[in-house]
Amino acid sequence: MYQSEMLNQAGRPRVTVAAIVERGGRFLFVEELAIGGELVINQPAGHVEGGETLLEAVVRETFEETGWRIRPEWLVGLYLWNRPDNAANYLRIAIAGRPERHDPASPLDEGIQRAFWLAPEELAARKASHRSPLVMRCLEDYLAGERHPLSVLKSLRV
Repeated sequence: MYQSEMLNQAGRPRVTVAAIVERGGRFLFVEELAIGGELVINQPAGHVEGGETLLEAVVRETFEETGWRIRPEWLVGLYLWNRPDNAANYLRIAIAGRPERHDPASPLDEGIQRAFWLAPEELAARKASHRSPLVMRCLEDYLAGERHPLSVLKSLRV
């Protein structure tokens, strides 16, 4: 790869998925260690791995980070976020899913301290602990009724 191509790739958005999971008016979150060792709150989220669909990625990431199996139901939105330090750009695909079953014995991903449920006002009160502005924005959009059919998400495998 030429140096100019490597520079272009460095600025390309990293594709991630995030799960918006509601149960009884409360939402599933994780507390994780961020770079620098601070604890932050995030939706179950992570990078899409090679060969998997967006739905497979959100199901996998949610289980790995929380022990919850979910069934994806709606696309909430697509979010492009540029970190303030310009170190990275992220394209987050937020997908709402229904919790189906929990495996409390399942080990959590490295860096995940715990999975827990918060009401929207509890999340808002802890804004200083959010991993990024995406955490609140995705939840706000879900609460505002942003729901799009999963059929808009296409995966081509040839």
